[in-house]
Amino acid sequence: MIDPYYLQQLAIGLSLGMTYALMAIGFTLIFGVLNVVNFAHGEVYTIGAFASLVLITALAPPFIAVVVFALAVGALAGFSLERIAFKPFRRFTDEASLKSRAMREATLLSSLAVSIIAREAIELVFGSQQQAVPFEYLINEPIRLGPVVIVTGDLIIFGVSALMLIGLQFLLTRTQVGLSIRAVSNNPLGARYVGINVDRTIIMTFVIGGMMGAAAGILVGLYYGVIFPAMGFIPGVKAFVAMVMGGLTSIPGAVICAIILGLSESMAVTFISSGWADMVAYGFLIVTLIFFPQGLFGARRERV
Repeated sequence: MIDPYYLQQLAIGLSLGMTYALMAIGFTLIFGVLNVVNFAHGEVYTIGAFASLVLITALAPPFIAVVVFALAVGALAGFSLERIAFKPFRRFTDEASLKSRAMREATLLSSLAVSIIAREAIELVFGSQQQAVPFEYLINEPIRLGPVVIVTGDLIIFGVSALMLIGLQFLLTRTQVGLSIRAVSNNPLGARYVGINVDRTIIMTFVIGGMMGAAAGILVGLYYGVIFPAMGFIPGVKAFVAMVMGGLTSIPGAVICAIILGLSESMAVTFISSGWADMVAYGFLIVTLIFFPQGLFGARRERV
């Protein structure tokens, strides 16, 4: 018989890994089409949480409306981020500019600057202290499954995340937008030559990534019951690690590695202090960079 404690930790780790997966997909999609890392993605996560908290405080809508609102805010945040931090560096569309290391580094620093500005702006508006979520919106009601006790949030996070991942897979494989994203990710110049609107495709990529990041933010906020301006930093780092482990451009790889991270962190607290659990992700990152420089699922274009 397996100790119920371990089963309970596995359930917690699975829901945690799914939230990492939602953020990791945003990183992976944007890296795939632009070949740069979006370091402001964690702030989209935070903005989704705070905007939803404002809605909850003002109107007290049903839970599903909160999630839909978070998706809309994430879409707007992703669109705004692309226009502010990334669009100015796409003035030149020739092959040399697209492959320029200086251009990629400039874009990376631009996203980092927007990240800092957004975080400071949130602190100015809402303060630096934790904001409590109203009790009736918390998703931590205990559920007993035989000897295992989990909370409703574990099931809700897993269910919502799974639905969004399935929807993304359908979008990428069965719709014109998804096929355009895949084409631009594979060869942006070739996609432009065959008539694909690359600029619009990039915008849609940021919108999709923003929606997933914002949804993850409010789900985690309702799960733990508190929201604060720097809440997106640690999950952003974990999602970045999952993207690197998965091979930078592999969405299935990023999802699998995010779940591995969540399960590993959840089980790690059995053997080490919870304060050291975050080191698990950094350990995975170091091992990946040393022994699997192209990621566990391989990157076609370049080494990590």
